[in-house]
Amino acid sequence: MCLTLASLHLTHIVHLLFSSLHLNMCLFCFSSEPLSTHERKGRHGSALGQFADYSSQTFDISLCQVPCSRALPCCIGTMLCYCPAQVWMRHRALNHVEPGSGWSNYKCCQGNFGGCCCLQPGQMGEETCPVPCMCMEACLCPGLAVSATSMVVRQHHGLGLDADDVRLIRCSNCLQIFACFCHIVACMTDCEADDKIAQIVDCVADAVFCSVAGCTTAQAHHEIKLQENRSAPTAQRMDRW
Repeated sequence: MCLTLASLHLTHIVHLLFSSLHLNMCLFCFSSEPLSTHERKGRHGSALGQFADYSSQTFDISLCQVPCSRALPCCIGTMLCYCPAQVWMRHRALNHVEPGSGWSNYKCCQGNFGGCCCLQPGQMGEETCPVPCMCMEACLCPGLAVSATSMVVRQHHGLGLDADDVRLIRCSNCLQIFACFCHIVACMTDCEADDKIAQIVDCVADAVFCSVAGCTTAQAHHEIKLQENRSAPTAQRMDRW
């Protein structure tokens, strides 16, 4: 009886979420307030938390501005060729920070999220096989790979999180958790509708994740080009007397 009620409630929630609300309305339901103390806990939270205390200086374009900017082709390209794009972008970011360094400064996720047991950043063959290690990182930890590249640019230029960053991170994380919840409920019930609902929510969560990852990659690429153009020497006109 309880499982049946849970199934009905789950169906009702999904209907309200995806039939009555638009995606942009769902996005702005999430707070743009700086990350709370609770949100800064854990490996990913503590890694992002270091950027919440910066000044008002942020990326030149926010994540929500990417689809309407010149960075859109990069965003689309990232979503179509996700893993190759992350490998190329990490190399681009590392050589932006230290030109000509190649892969010499590469570590798994740049060490931002720590390790697990015997798998520790910098001790998994990155020095001898950086490109294969980066390919594995992009395939096995796609979200962390995107975040690590963005953090390289943020750390180098002292850029903090803006309102769009916070909203989209919260929205994407919430959808991923909700998708897990739907799959758990579907496993506990015999109703085929629950399986379909779980698959739909899963697809929506994955689509949002890919969109956010594409925008994050394009945002970092745009910032790198902007900073390099600012630091490039300009030709000065010499007048003859």
